[in-house]
Amino acid sequence: MPVMNASPKPTLDSQQAQASGSTPSRCRRFASMMYEGVLLFAVTFLAGYLFDTLTQSRHALVLRGTRQVWLFFAIGVYFLICWRRNGQTLPMKAWHIRLQSTNGGALTWRQMLTRYALMWPIPLAGTALIWVVATLSGWPAFLMFIVVTPFLVFLPTWLTQDCQFLHDKLSGTRLVSVQISKNP
Repeated sequence: MPVMNASPKPTLDSQQAQASGSTPSRCRRFASMMYEGVLLFAVTFLAGYLFDTLTQSRHALVLRGTRQVWLFFAIGVYFLICWRRNGQTLPMKAWHIRLQSTNGGALTWRQMLTRYALMWPIPLAGTALIWVVATLSGWPAFLMFIVVTPFLVFLPTWLTQDCQFLHDKLSGTRLVSVQISKNP
């Protein structure tokens, strides 16, 4: 019979994971964002289903503005719950990234709300710019570039020494790499 290794695999919980203080690479943050997009699809689907059930709407354009506000809050609740619990969403755990206060302490509600609100302006400005160019040029195919606008948040990371996102700088938060310590 083969001998099985009984040592447990390392997990990422609050006792075993410690922030190293280093900023995660842009590649890791990008991968985390892509994974986050998949999960946000599920969050928006469920929130949209709940909205349609509560309002008895049968068409996506019915109550469009209200639906957008509802989804903004639903996504915000998802992030705030995850950040408040341990500073990580599931994709952040998978890529060993944690959100913390710039002083290394726990996040405050104000920091988390500010960060969430400030995540939106750069991608929305990029979306507006692409829409204007597509409208003025008469070339609607240009609208396909809207899919890259969430990644415009990476532009300011090349302008700062610590490579943090602008919304993190402004909200007093930062992303740090998490090191996994193995069980003895």
